[in-house]
Amino acid sequence: MTSTPTQQELIRFLEDRFACAQACTECARVCALRASLVTPDGTAEQERLRRKGIMCAEVCDATCRLLSEENRVDEESILVQLEWCRSICLECAHAFEACGGSEESVAACRACARACSDFMASLR
Repeated sequence: MTSTPTQQELIRFLEDRFACAQACTECARVCALRASLVTPDGTAEQERLRRKGIMCAEVCDATCRLLSEENRVDEESILVQLEWCRSICLECAHAFEACGGSEESVAACRACARACSDFMASLR
């Protein structure tokens, strides 16, 4: 038998959801900016970083939209999206760490991954 969430639990859920959506928005912004700074005609490594930044921005943007707009999505779908976002953010942070001057991008990716992990934990 499932119990009905208390008002306190609902508030906490909404706060966690909002915090995760905010972290995703910030990560998407920073990654898109970082990707736009990479020369399109650059080296293979620069192209890989650019693609990672674009992918991370797109996944974070989609996750934010899912969390802030679509309220008819089942919990399992939300968990899958959060896990995807978390893993892409960690992958992107790792890639950005290898290049200089990307501390803000690395921090935003790690913060987003942490927010996704925290929100997933609150859903379980």
